[in-house]
Amino acid sequence: MLIDEKAKETFAKLELEFSPVALKYTYAPPRGVARYEGTGAFCQLVHAASQASEPFYVDKDNDECFGKVALGMVPDDGFGASGVIGPDIDMYATEAPNSRLHDIMPILTPGAHNCVVMAPIAQCDFDPDILMIVAPTDKAEIVLRATSWVSGDPWESKSTPVTSCGWMYAYPYVSGKVNFCITGMHHGLRRRNLYPAGMHMIAIPFPKLPETIYALENMNWTALYFRQDTEEGRAELAAAQARWAAGGVGLGD
Repeated sequence: MLIDEKAKETFAKLELEFSPVALKYTYAPPRGVARYEGTGAFCQLVHAASQASEPFYVDKDNDECFGKVALGMVPDDGFGASGVIGPDIDMYATEAPNSRLHDIMPILTPGAHNCVVMAPIAQCDFDPDILMIVAPTDKAEIVLRATSWVSGDPWESKSTPVTSCGWMYAYPYVSGKVNFCITGMHHGLRRRNLYPAGMHMIAIPFPKLPETIYALENMNWTALYFRQDTEEGRAELAAAQARWAAGGVGLGD
């Protein structure tokens, strides 16, 4: 299993205010997992999972917002796709740009993913399709650097002012790419006041998790140039600069 005890201990060292949440998309209700008893927007359900003591699953009847559309549990309705809401809530100048986002946003194949298992990472006993991390900037830097430490993949933030759930829970799944948004900038998340503004919500899809976990377990969490304001950091930087001046760094240095 990818999220083994060592990986859980590594993520725990980040000491995040909100537990990372593992999500698994399934066609049918999972065996041995209880259905969540409450309702709410998909972002609220993920928030609840970060504070849960055990895994649970949700379906279309738990979700009161757009997440069930983005995940293909129910079809997008004509009213939402018309964009009529956008101008009234001050997100768009006219109905047209609000409507167009329904044509470009990722939506999973209808009927293929009818349930979502959610678990705080400490209780995760499955390989997740998405690992959602909410972190302040200093710790988000560590996580995002870990997603590119091996591959060099660029960081991307792809979203829209509304329906951020489509970009955070469907887009990484279909693209295999890490995606992130900033709390306080998206209509539903901000209106529900789930997280403090200015935090990074980072969605890591399964294909990127091995690299990310490997990096977190092996890279220096504080990069060299971020350590230069300490005596030890200045000494390390001076030693590195001396190596560069001498012709670079050789194997074993």
